[in-house]
Amino acid sequence: MQIGPPKGETEWRWLHTLWQQEWGGDTMVSRGHIYQLADLVSLVAKVDGEMAGAATYRIDGRGGCELMSINATRPHAGVGSRLLEAVERAAREAGCRRVWLITSNDNLNALRFYQRRGYRMAALYPGAIDEARRIKPSIPLVGNDGIEIHDELELAKALA
Repeated sequence: MQIGPPKGETEWRWLHTLWQQEWGGDTMVSRGHIYQLADLVSLVAKVDGEMAGAATYRIDGRGGCELMSINATRPHAGVGSRLLEAVERAAREAGCRRVWLITSNDNLNALRFYQRRGYRMAALYPGAIDEARRIKPSIPLVGNDGIEIHDELELAKALA
């Protein structure tokens, strides 16, 4: 598996298509702030020369690195884990003390994925997604497993 920044127009186009399919566009709302994913740092994963996933992150300026998006298009192949490791490595190299992320209350798969990799729940923001929906109306009302989406959960991992 190869992981690195997107190279060339084809990889960037693939990344924008992924963001559209998985996130409803290249705009992300986190803790009430609007981010353009293309303006942040992105990593793409390739398996046997084919695009297999991507992660996008930002250094928050307070000793942290916020993971903004992560997607593996080849489930159960270790792509997500390797991308997360690459983000953690980049965060350490940038002098960050922790990596953190926001997920929605319906995303039970993400909660399982991150906790198995050492992330802990750091905060709950009730109603935060209801507020984010005003900024980004494409956020669905009902998500995974028929669960209504209302709240943001913050998970974090201290970096050694």
